[in-house]
Amino acid sequence: MIDHFYHLDFDRQRGLQEQLRESLVSAILGGGFPADEPLPSCRKLSQQLSVSRNTVALVYESLLDNGYLISRPRSGYYLHPDYCGQAGEAVLRMTPLRKLEQSDASSAATAPDWTARFRMQPSLKHGVLRPSNWSRFTYPFIYGQPISELFPLERWREVSRKNLSGERDQLWLGDRFDRDDEQLIEQLRTRVLPKRGIWARADEILVTLGSQNALYLLASLLMARGVRVGVENPGFRDAASIFDLHGAKVHLQDVDDQGLVVDRRLDDCQYLYVTPGHQVPTGVAMSAARREQLLRQVREHDQVLIEDDYDAEFNLDNHPLPALKASDSSGRVIYLSSLSKAFSPGLRIGYMVADAELIDELRALRRLMYRHPPLNNQRMLADFLAQGHYDAHLRRFREEHCRRRELLYQALRSDLSDCQPMGSPGASACWLAAPRGVDTQRLAWAAAQQSVLIESGAQFFLGDGEAPKNFMRLGFHAIDAERIRPGVQKLGEVLAGL
Repeated sequence: MIDHFYHLDFDRQRGLQEQLRESLVSAILGGGFPADEPLPSCRKLSQQLSVSRNTVALVYESLLDNGYLISRPRSGYYLHPDYCGQAGEAVLRMTPLRKLEQSDASSAATAPDWTARFRMQPSLKHGVLRPSNWSRFTYPFIYGQPISELFPLERWREVSRKNLSGERDQLWLGDRFDRDDEQLIEQLRTRVLPKRGIWARADEILVTLGSQNALYLLASLLMARGVRVGVENPGFRDAASIFDLHGAKVHLQDVDDQGLVVDRRLDDCQYLYVTPGHQVPTGVAMSAARREQLLRQVREHDQVLIEDDYDAEFNLDNHPLPALKASDSSGRVIYLSSLSKAFSPGLRIGYMVADAELIDELRALRRLMYRHPPLNNQRMLADFLAQGHYDAHLRRFREEHCRRRELLYQALRSDLSDCQPMGSPGASACWLAAPRGVDTQRLAWAAAQQSVLIESGAQFFLGDGEAPKNFMRLGFHAIDAERIRPGVQKLGEVLAGL
């Protein structure tokens, strides 16, 4: 078996040693090597894989140090005895019970009827639809991805190296049970939240795995059958899905050019979920008058407001209004945000601000779910903020964001003039109304055939009624800046051909 050809397709963007080690560990754990024969020699494996002999030797030595292999002088590398039974165990694990028992088909064990056991089916709650291979499209006008080339990788590495050095207290190695990194809480409290007009105590802040995790925590604690929650329509589908999965009755409320419409239809709601900075997906910035009306509504009807300030990091409106939480004197506003949009969605660091009593209970619930977000990421982000790297990055990001937004609007005026941009020009995506009669789902499908990705607007309208079909959303962070104009031109050509 050892003489068989060992093949590995290397990824040019990853290190050779890393990939070879990963492949060999998988083969060892999967029972791919016999116990009584040596692994391929360094020379033989290096020839088969067309890599240097030193690369193979270093990987073998690392597996030896980690206890996967043993070395026999003049014979080679062999599996450590702890892994010698892996092949048989793997076969045993993969063998169906009915074959092991040699019983007839009538007495064979059958799989559980999982559908009958499900208390909820999250798979039925779809989000914004986009292909998983979106990055392979030439013109991806999708939302929610960063301007990846702006990520301050060297600064992040610098912070990481310092935190991993032996000179630092490595408190992040331990289990904090339900506590967050105090330095990150202090940075959020003194540097991040005041930019939105919010002043909070440390015991009023909870770190989360992004805003959606915060919503799930809140729904788990506050939502149940009989609870009524008002949600914007069109709106953030995942928020409505989370509330619905927890049994709440979701009331859909219209949005106009000032934001959420506040009227008597909201009176029976216990909770209201809003995106006032820039409404999802329209980009409308809630007016000052509507904000006052909304805050008065929650006070007079004993309601709680859930404010999702998802793009707080780069609200580029002229004289943007502070967060609703900044005007909350009664503790009725729960504030959610994250560092995802301008920094890194994959880092999954968000935060929630609310009364200390609520935060305490959410902290206890979080402990039962996953204890706390990874402390190494929390500490690195705290240092990144404290050293000014984040603010410096944010300045560069805002400049590039404005440049790309202007490129998009110029292209729309020139090559897609029949479509009307809506919402605030400072929003982090562009909500477009195509001429009546245009079905943007058909447009999205036809455009995808030309390597242009857009998001059809119909999927943002919630409820069972027929959704308007002529809206679409265009993001401009995931696409290369020089491709914005050609992409809009191609989209215009596809629209003209429908």
